[in-house]
Amino acid sequence: MTDKPNIAFTAPHFAASQVGLNILEKGGTAIEAMVAAAASIAVEYPHMNGLGGDGFWLISEPGKAPVGIDASGVAANGATPDFYKNADVIPSRGGKSALTMAGAVAGWQKALDISHTWQQGLPLQTLLDTAISQANWGIEVTQSLVDASNKTFEELSKDENFSQFLIKGNALKKGKILKLTTLSKTLQHLADKGLNDFYNGELAEMLAADLEAAGSPIRIQDFHNYEAKTVEPLTVTTSKGKLYNLPAPTQGVASLLILALYDKVQHLSKTDADMVHLLIECTKQAFIARNKNVTDPSRTPVNLQALLSDEVLDKMVSHIKVESAQPWPHVAKPGDTIWMGCCDSEGRMVSYIQSLYWEFGSGVVSPQTGIVWNNRGTSFSLDPQSNQFLAPGLKPFHTLNPAFAELSDGRRMSYGTMGGEGQPQTQAALFARHVYHQQPIAKAISLGRWLLGRTWGDESHNLKAERDLVDYVGDSLLARGHDMVTVTPCNELLGHAGAIIRDTDGVVSGASDPRSDGKAFTGRI
Repeated sequence: MTDKPNIAFTAPHFAASQVGLNILEKGGTAIEAMVAAAASIAVEYPHMNGLGGDGFWLISEPGKAPVGIDASGVAANGATPDFYKNADVIPSRGGKSALTMAGAVAGWQKALDISHTWQQGLPLQTLLDTAISQANWGIEVTQSLVDASNKTFEELSKDENFSQFLIKGNALKKGKILKLTTLSKTLQHLADKGLNDFYNGELAEMLAADLEAAGSPIRIQDFHNYEAKTVEPLTVTTSKGKLYNLPAPTQGVASLLILALYDKVQHLSKTDADMVHLLIECTKQAFIARNKNVTDPSRTPVNLQALLSDEVLDKMVSHIKVESAQPWPHVAKPGDTIWMGCCDSEGRMVSYIQSLYWEFGSGVVSPQTGIVWNNRGTSFSLDPQSNQFLAPGLKPFHTLNPAFAELSDGRRMSYGTMGGEGQPQTQAALFARHVYHQQPIAKAISLGRWLLGRTWGDESHNLKAERDLVDYVGDSLLARGHDMVTVTPCNELLGHAGAIIRDTDGVVSGASDPRSDGKAFTGRI
């Protein structure tokens, strides 16, 4: 008998981590813990994610192939190019930007269905109870929420339904208490009626009415038609193990490509600057392939798994030079989200992402439910020549991609981050530092990072690097031709990363990002 930890949970807000750990300590599964934490973080980080957004799951049982869940929304039946006929682009805020169904809650249920095949489930009330209380009694406003409030104030504060995210009509201030009582009642309603009520009950009717009133093309039939789906993850085998991520419409293939390419060039890395440079160059190749091929699953021009073949990877490697940078930019993808990971006492692990897209999504708040709706549909294009051309029933491109790895030494690793374009890059940075270069996982996450292209709320496409990274590799990167700007250290712009690792003895460890309000908790049952 050992007293070493065998359960763990990490999230970008400590309160959600605690909620998840509490469910694990009650004997709940990794999935049940994740649903409880997903509800909690929808309350604690309302600018980043919520019930009106999307979710993606990677679920791993020991000895079995991981299972994915795509809980992303499709464009409404009324979301046609004609609906936007007087616009060049889909608006980024307001009712017309709220054009895709919210899939997160359906994903919770789909995951719980899997959990209930493992063991008898905990009551839904038990899973949602803390989130209900948090919303009712109020959350303490964090700096992350303050920044989002200040950034969106001019754009969103004029809508009276958005007033729940203001204090006396003003932007939020750190340390103040923000009560979300309407959302609390909605969560209690789901606990009483079941999660399906979101799509086929009173809640669906309220949401559909509020969205229509806001100018959205979404109608009640769109709620009735929606379902989350299990999907087979993409996978690639490297010298370090087998890596998994999600297929289209996510950029999971880009995350796998970066690490598969780095596996083929990492022998060229003699210094920290070499490592960073090579990962950036691998990112460029991965993003070129992603931008050409990732769209709604019905539209992908190639089998994404085929992009991970040795033949294709070797062609990409031929464009990577250790001494010089390839010219950039290509089109960048913004995004905003949360990632969480956990492991239960049976070794079942979850890597999960939940998102509204931009801060506060569309800015549309349902007055009857307190739910903020996503604006993920703005990733669609109104250009008929684009592979993202809008059509009802299709999914837009998603930056979201939870990651999982089965390492050759027997360890299993759930990891991920928020950060739009930065998600694959941050995943690669923490994985390379920990797995290839033997940095402890907490250090691998906290060390200075970089970002090529845009992230959430940012428009520039150049290479951004935190000052503590620039201090020791900046000159070398500039000499190789990188168009680099310096940003402050420990910068939220670079994402909120985390990881849970289970070793061959069943001992777990976790880490959270100092750039977030998160914490990794471990325990034993």
